[in-house]
Amino acid sequence: MTINSVRGAPGVQEGADLVQLLTPEGERVDHPDYPLELTAEQVRGLYRDLVIVRRVDLEAVALTRQGELGIWASLLGQEAAQIGSGRALGEHDMVFPTYREHGVAWCRNVPPLNLLGLFRGVSHGGWDPEEYRFHLYTIVIGSQTLHATGYAMGMQRDGILGTDKAGATIAYFGDGATSQGDVNESFVFASVFNAPVVFFCQNNQWAISEPLEKQSRIPLYKRAQGYGFPGVRVDGNDVFACLAVTRKALENARSGQGPMLVEAYTYRMGAHTTTDDPTRYRLKAEEEAWKLKDPIERVKAYLVRGDLADAEFFDEIDAEAKAYARDLRKACLELPDPGPMAMFEHVYAEGHPLITEEQEQFAAYLASFEGSE
Repeated sequence: MTINSVRGAPGVQEGADLVQLLTPEGERVDHPDYPLELTAEQVRGLYRDLVIVRRVDLEAVALTRQGELGIWASLLGQEAAQIGSGRALGEHDMVFPTYREHGVAWCRNVPPLNLLGLFRGVSHGGWDPEEYRFHLYTIVIGSQTLHATGYAMGMQRDGILGTDKAGATIAYFGDGATSQGDVNESFVFASVFNAPVVFFCQNNQWAISEPLEKQSRIPLYKRAQGYGFPGVRVDGNDVFACLAVTRKALENARSGQGPMLVEAYTYRMGAHTTTDDPTRYRLKAEEEAWKLKDPIERVKAYLVRGDLADAEFFDEIDAEAKAYARDLRKACLELPDPGPMAMFEHVYAEGHPLITEEQEQFAAYLASFEGSE
């Protein structure tokens, strides 16, 4: 199946090689390489994920506009890529995100309040990556791909591939990050060492204000061929296709078949972050065209077409999402400011002489103000 785009340079448009299992109109289609069987309950679960994650995202944007968060990177329009790939993850897999993977974090049970705490500036840690199998958010563009590759090579050397404890890593990044040296270096290492890592590129068409044409003259997934491992382009607004493709890529990695590049072809409907103004560099017509491919509306259409959900179900999900956002807002505003000494708590996993020395010096400095007016 294909999707028409209103913009694109030669060689980078969508085409017949796009994996799609659910059309924008909500029609279910099959793909010979990526079969997917879902129960009605599972589809309703995916719809719930999509709606709640979008509602959390919108609440975070509102909090930022009101001065309650320092900044926020919205996932608006990319929910299917994140929920689909997130629900494909296994128990032993490890995720290495950027700063926008709020939907994947949801799938890994990372409390959204922990995410808001980071952007509110009241958390110096965030969460335990091992507990959630979801690493900390990465601000440095592309560096998490090297972390994911190294972690995957460790899994490989632990001898767990092909066993019931097998795991793989998945590294998320955007189309702009493909121009970073870190990403290309990670491709080299992953390829030559046959590391169990899935590179998941959310191609949302814009690297802040630079369009996709500034990143590549060929489809991004084809870059994998030059490094010696397979690549695939999936409809990033199709939660079914993202689930099926990522599931297969992870299964292959866990069984020792090496890395794979998944390019989720999607669109960033909002700003790059809340400090960005996309109206300065892209056309309104482009946004309007992508609205017709909305990931939530196509799942809703599928449920309605198949008589798998009624109006009461959709109302209940909307009410649940609204209540969740209301409670999240209240909890965010009640987050306590950390004490000055909190900055030393999560620097290293264990004690370190230099940190201890600095901590003692800073404590003495703070104590020197006690009793003074």
